[in-house]
Amino acid sequence: MSGFTSWRGHWFISNNDSEKQGGGSREHGDERRKQKSYKGTLLSVALVNRELACLKCMFSLAVKEGYTSDNPVKKIKLEKENNKRVRFLEKDELEKLYDCSDEKFRPALMLAINTGMRYSEMQYLKWENVDFQRGMITLRDTKNGETRQVPMNRTVHDILSALPHNKQAAYVFCKKDGNPYNFRSPFLRARENAGIKNFRFHDLRHTAASYIVMKGVDLNTVREILGHKTLEMTLRYSHLSPEHKTRAVAVLDEQMDTFWTNRDKALKAPNDA
Repeated sequence: MSGFTSWRGHWFISNNDSEKQGGGSREHGDERRKQKSYKGTLLSVALVNRELACLKCMFSLAVKEGYTSDNPVKKIKLEKENNKRVRFLEKDELEKLYDCSDEKFRPALMLAINTGMRYSEMQYLKWENVDFQRGMITLRDTKNGETRQVPMNRTVHDILSALPHNKQAAYVFCKKDGNPYNFRSPFLRARENAGIKNFRFHDLRHTAASYIVMKGVDLNTVREILGHKTLEMTLRYSHLSPEHKTRAVAVLDEQMDTFWTNRDKALKAPNDA
């Protein structure tokens, strides 16, 4: 195997360059990220890591099957990713985005900011997983592979109840042919018309989480609602609610109040005598 082109067609790796490419330095990733995506934007560390992981797997399989004797990307290390970005909409931005959204997209927009559901979770949401009686949405095909239940507030209940429900269509948001509705185009139009910058569809999830935290909900509950496997992912929102630390130490005041009061009385007693 003299060479290999990645599935995106951008990144060519040759066995002749294996010594140079396989040193495990950051030069490989840095060079890749100088290239631009089809949208004209610079590539993220996460995207380069996904491509590299794909290449590592494919070359390992090629070695195993005898198509090549060397894996030229084996020694290249994945770069550390920073996934702690938190961009959420201020209330005036949220109003603008809503006003600039078309009628068909507005229910999806409101569902996103009232539940924190991911794009794919909303796009493939089925009516059979919406329980109006219990006020619960059940998500079975989630990012971490675990079933998650998302409670419906009054807004979500009213929005979903008002949507046309074609019994022959499985998906909550679907086109006339019954296939899942694509939110990206209407979202991008609304964002542009609203003049909102540096905001992705996924940031609607951050918006939901941010407002929940700012209302004083504990981080572990937020973790359960969002479906984070570990608390580490949820901790990115902790700076939005410094009051939770204040409330935490205030508990010690309540627990220790009797102890300190009795101690002060005991110390004062000899003097009073």
